[in-house]
Formats: sequence, C-alpha cells, structure tokens
Amino acid sequence: MAQSFDYEAASATEDAETSPLERLAEIAARTAEETGKFANVDAILRIPVTMQVVLGSATIPVANLMKLGRGAVVPLDHRVGEPVDVVVNGRVVARGEVVVVEEDNSRFGVSLTEIVGPLGQGDT
Repeated sequence: MAQSFDYEAASATEDAETSPLERLAEIAARTAEETGKFANVDAILRIPVTMQVVLGSATIPVANLMKLGRGAVVPLDHRVGEPVDVVVNGRVVARGEVVVVEEDNSRFGVSLTEIVGPLGQGDT
C-alpha cells in the first residue's frame, strides 16, 4: 500500500545548511515513522552509491602519459594540507583532511571538515 508524504512541506521547514543526503535520510525516517513500516527505508539505505575521495587532478599530454612508468610522479593541482573533495555519485558532498586510520601507517581515511550545502552550493 502506497503512502503519501508532503515533500513540499518537509522541504519548506528544512534548515538551509542540511546536505541533500541528510535531507533524504530525514525524509525516509519521517516516512517510516508515519507509516510504521521500515521496509521502504531499509530498501533506500541499501542502495549502493559510488564514493570517491579526490586527492587532485592533472592535465598532461598523451605523449607524456605514454612515457610514465613505475615510480613516476605526477604532480597534482592540490597542495599538501589542502582539503580533499568527497564525491558521491559524481557530486561533491563534503570536504576533508587525509588522516592515518591505523597505527602502522598502512591505511588512510578522510576526516570530514565541511559538508557541502544544498544543491549548487560549494560544487566545483
């Protein structure tokens, strides 16, 4: 049985600093509370998304690309200490700092420092 939800009323009361992902999760949670059924929320929460952490980028000619070999260093446009972009399904959703997540320095992660605002704000 389909349940209706007033999305316009929900979006009118949203805080301007809430990210699109947070808004989606909140709408899903409200819908689940109102219907008393969590199956729909579980289905949404299981949707796979592609997440990337962009350390930087470089533009080089194909000839230089073909010359790259093991141990080659490609300079990126980001500098050490600058925030990295966290991209979900092609959209920048956050920025953060690269951190070591294990004592043996073999794994890295990202500590989020900024959540990008509503659609169109903060995208690069």
